[in-house]
Amino acid sequence: QVQLVESGGGLVQAGGSLRLSCAASLSNFARNAMAWYRQAPGKQRDWVALIDTYGSTNYEDAVKGRFTISRDNAKNTVYLQMDTLKPEDTAVYYCNKVSFQLPWGQGTQVTVSS
Repeated sequence: QVQLVESGGGLVQAGGSLRLSCAASLSNFARNAMAWYRQAPGKQRDWVALIDTYGSTNYEDAVKGRFTISRDNAKNTVYLQMDTLKPEDTAVYYCNKVSFQLPWGQGTQVTVSS
């Protein structure tokens, strides 16, 4: 069964950094555009950043210039480097394919204190 396992979250002060990782047990990982999503308490899950199969990236406006998505196809892993974190970044972060999404993983909690 295909699995997505997110890790790297935690509690950090505003202005701090975290690096999230997502390991995907996909046999064709390199052929899939991947994305990070987040869900804050009481809100829907929203897209944050994506990386296509060529390494091109795109970001939601609120995180542009602060977050960087990357991938390592040899490790079937996608990363999210988060810098200059703000309290409004507090959420559970998930990764998934951009298209034909897989069952969601457990996510990783990111909490930014002011």
